[in-house]
Amino acid sequence: QVQLVESGGGLVQPGGSVKLSCAASTSGLIINTMAWYRQAPGKQRELVASITRSGSTYYENSMKGRFTISRDNAKNMMYLQMNSLEPEDTAVYYCNARVGPWSRESWGQGIQVTVSS
Repeated sequence: QVQLVESGGGLVQPGGSVKLSCAASTSGLIINTMAWYRQAPGKQRELVASITRSGSTYYENSMKGRFTISRDNAKNMMYLQMNSLEPEDTAVYYCNARVGPWSRESWGQGIQVTVSS
């Protein structure tokens, strides 16, 4: 069974920073690509950034230069460093991972990030 648990969210002021973490429990299965998604109120869930097991990254345009995705394969951890946050970044952020030989998709429960003064 695969379990993903996000942490590190909360309330942050505009222009501030926050770092999200995702801890994965996979019963020994290899984690392939991992990603962060977000869903703002009234909007569809959208991709924020992704990272392959070898460390190749992809960012949605609006996040480039502000967000940094990283992972630690030995610890089964993924991170999202978010800088220069804007109110428009307010959303529930979800950890996503493709696990095992068939790259089965798993989701975390999500964590709220609110950017407000």
